[in-house]
Amino acid sequence: MRARERGVELFCLTDHDSFDGYEATRETCPQVLRGLELSCHEEGRTVHLLVYDASHDDERWREFGTHLGSAQHARRDRLRAMAERLAELGAPVDVEPILASAGTRVVGRPDLAHALVASGAVSSFGEAFARYLGDGAPAYLPMHRLSLAAGLDLGRAAGARMSLAHPHTLGEYAAVLCQRYRRAGLDGLECFYGPYTPRQRRRWLSLAERHGLVVTGGSDFHGKATPQIPEPGIDLPERHVSRLRAWLGL
Repeated sequence: MRARERGVELFCLTDHDSFDGYEATRETCPQVLRGLELSCHEEGRTVHLLVYDASHDDERWREFGTHLGSAQHARRDRLRAMAERLAELGAPVDVEPILASAGTRVVGRPDLAHALVASGAVSSFGEAFARYLGDGAPAYLPMHRLSLAAGLDLGRAAGARMSLAHPHTLGEYAAVLCQRYRRAGLDGLECFYGPYTPRQRRRWLSLAERHGLVVTGGSDFHGKATPQIPEPGIDLPERHVSRLRAWLGL
């Protein structure tokens, strides 16, 4: 596994709305944590919540998984509906083989993007999103998401620790959410994110300090889909490590 080869000490696979991949990764690095990236919404905005298993309680996470199973069915239905739109737009994609080969893997717009490239309808992954699949594009359909408050409630019930993912996608709204939900379980902030520049990191570190948030980090490695992030894993400065480990119950 690439994370182990890179020397990653603490690994957590955070697939969207699923922790099914945890069992396949739990022996790969010195410490492996169960987790996921939960899709939520707040005031019409998409918010991604990193949810980490700090309880290490299988029963509580099985209950959490019941909700996630419903979310995965909704994702598959959405992919079928978007494929219908693509056909109407003259860029047909046979979605059933994609769903069949995915098994329990979470499916989403990147699957359709790869299929569009393979069919020759577009020349690149980026073009697929720009022309057809991106937010507001002709084949785009919004996905039903939990409210952020409901997502935080689910995470707390599972004994999880939760961090706001890639805050740059939210801009100044990230600070609003950190203040609004600090006492509801949103007590981490992803200040170290794959492509962040030192300047961006300083911005989010300042926000974390202002609200007393735990500093988290993630590479957002997606293989070939993220050529700008060539390897999994991210270096977290030692001054943040001990607090992070205590927060995660490690």
